[in-house]
Amino acid sequence: MRLLVVEDDRDLNRQLATALEDAGYAVDKAFDGEEGHFLGDTEPYDGVILDMGLPRMDGIRVLEKWRRDGRTMPVLILTARDRWSEKVQGFDAGADDYVTKPFHMEEVLARLRALLRRAAGHATSEISCGPVLLDTRSSRVVVDGSAVRLTSHEYRLLAYLMHHQGRVVSRTELVEHLYDQDFDRDSNTIEVFVGRLRKKLGVEIIQTVRGLGYIAAPPEAPAKRG
Repeated sequence: MRLLVVEDDRDLNRQLATALEDAGYAVDKAFDGEEGHFLGDTEPYDGVILDMGLPRMDGIRVLEKWRRDGRTMPVLILTARDRWSEKVQGFDAGADDYVTKPFHMEEVLARLRALLRRAAGHATSEISCGPVLLDTRSSRVVVDGSAVRLTSHEYRLLAYLMHHQGRVVSRTELVEHLYDQDFDRDSNTIEVFVGRLRKKLGVEIIQTVRGLGYIAAPPEAPAKRG
């Protein structure tokens, strides 16, 4: 999953990005509203953490412009404001949830996980596909009751496919959603990680759809294209 953090406080931005990366996400950062709006308007993020009090363009305007232009990614807003009317303004602009500063990092991570689950149609932190169970809360993967150790990139790939299981996901979509802007997106990276995942999982839940991409599905489940 690829996320965007838009926060002008550089220390807080760095803390958020570090916590998200440690939790297995790819993270891009912006430090003002114009930069944040541009990235959110041009890159396919799975979710955004957006501060309300931004220089150059405030968070409400950024969010309103995204929604007006059809950007539907989940947005968690950060606000230091206590007035209920300002929180309502954020929701009316298109926010999906909010956290008031100061906050505990665990709350931000939990709320973000919930937003990403709901966006993909999952109700709990545990997502299953055949004998494979992925716990988004602990970043733990279990196959037939036995834990499987994955690298961060392998986990991101599996988590994205399992969040979107039953649908064919193109290689281009995977590259766009798994890596931040600075990652060297080599042409064989996805194929290498898919091969490693198949070997580590030991079960055939990641299938190749020739010419289209990959799908996570139990062996008996039919693929949906698109």
